[in-house]
Amino acid sequence: MKLQTKIVFALLTTLLSLSFVCNVSFAQHDLINRLGVGMSNQLMNDITSISLKMQKSEQFAAGILFGLSTSDKKGGYGAGIKLNRILFVEPQLNFYSSVLLGLINKKTATTSDTGFQCDGTLGSEFHFSGLQSLGFSFEFGVSVNKINNDFNIQTTGYHFITAAIHFYL
Repeated sequence: MKLQTKIVFALLTTLLSLSFVCNVSFAQHDLINRLGVGMSNQLMNDITSISLKMQKSEQFAAGILFGLSTSDKKGGYGAGIKLNRILFVEPQLNFYSSVLLGLINKKTATTSDTGFQCDGTLGSEFHFSGLQSLGFSFEFGVSVNKINNDFNIQTTGYHFITAAIHFYL
């Protein structure tokens, strides 16, 4: 691993670790203990995933993503777990840091390759006034992923359609 790669990885790890350790207090938010059901396109294999998210406290939320395509030419599967550390809340949105760990598989007409994905991001989930049960997310950060013996460290950005849309029950 190159020295530049090690430095970027160390800085990202330090920033995300600090955001998970620092204690920030804010008013109670109405999404606690509500299940969010929706979609996400954050997995690197370009398969749309079903996303489930649960905010268990004022500071932490956890989620899972899973997607599947049986297409012989562009199929595969993906599954991941996502942890969010809520940094602060405003009336219509939450700001958070998150870590996504995923297992991804990508099929082409001749191959099927399995790999991993690890994202460290900062983001926000926002709600429209009067539609508190519908949340739209956007995120930016760094992704470390490997599939088909191709190891990548790259910056990443997910707009509200690819990051996640959740309906809270």
